[in-house]
Amino acid sequence: MSHPVTVNKNVPDNLYLVCGDNLLEILAEAIRQTSQLAIPTDSWKKVTEWIKDLTVALAARSGNRPAVFMFDCNPSFAIYTQLGLAAARNIVVPFTADDSSRRAIENVVALTYGIGDDKVSAYSRISFSRRAKEEGVDLPLLHTFVSNRVTKYEGKPSKAFLAVANTIEATVSRIYRQHRSIFANPRSKPENAFITVPDYHGACIVSAMLGIPLHKMTAGPKQVAGERVQVNPVPLKTYLAALEDFVDAL
Repeated sequence: MSHPVTVNKNVPDNLYLVCGDNLLEILAEAIRQTSQLAIPTDSWKKVTEWIKDLTVALAARSGNRPAVFMFDCNPSFAIYTQLGLAAARNIVVPFTADDSSRRAIENVVALTYGIGDDKVSAYSRISFSRRAKEEGVDLPLLHTFVSNRVTKYEGKPSKAFLAVANTIEATVSRIYRQHRSIFANPRSKPENAFITVPDYHGACIVSAMLGIPLHKMTAGPKQVAGERVQVNPVPLKTYLAALEDFVDAL
């Protein structure tokens, strides 16, 4: 576990990072094989809850201070993504305005909860969701859906983005009507869980390269990799407002 503020004073003091490994894809196969061991009989559950065990230890280390954990998961349903899901309480689903994202949301539901069409049910015997239920592994719930990198026109999402986003919202609404129990807020319609985040262009590159959190970012010229980059005030202000909405939703 690293403490970023020791090398970057712009980062909050209460933020800690547990980084991934550059050999993660290689290690993933070893993790998968370990989870399939016949002995001990609960090897799958033990391996699947590795990250959860880590959060319990880190929460105890934080003492009386409440600890909040954020898992940045790979979009593929790799073994390490499954470990992240098993450790989480809620799922935040980012998406872009394209049909691939709509299908990806259906895949998230199918892979995590075993919910889907006849093709999905045919694989239920070997699915992660069924194994989790059998082994007593808690599954997280769908919490927030973030439409990111939205192009705006006169302060509103463009018609193209809005049209595709509506199809994605309709897909989530259909899932909600049939399976409310997988949503973190089952009494609230899913459209209330959608957040729109506009494309913030060069500001994201400046933030990442200079290590400046967006709430500390100021408009004006910046030096990035020897180049002068201009951060414009209007897009930055718009993005920060959207970011506040997102944090409030969480």
